Amino acid sequence: MLIITQFKNLITVPLIEQISIVTILIVTVAFFFVLLILGILQSKKLRAENERLSKPKGMSIHEQNKVYRDFREGHLYDNY
Repeated sequence: MLIITQFKNLITVPLIEQISIVTILIVTVAFFFVLLILGILQSKKLRAENERLSKPKGMSIHEQNKVYRDFREGHLYDNY
């Protein structure tokens, strides 16, 4: 009978207290919230960089007057 009583007491004792579970959940949510904020900031930086790079830049006069030179002449590529 003593063994059964001890077994019942073992079952009723929680292995993890409720405050521990809540603390673990709060820490986990805070961690992923920080990751979310960092991801949003990085996304905004990349979007701004993409817009900056995709703006057409005017060609300089030197580049407009440059004659195309076939770069394949001195190489082993087939000249079509």
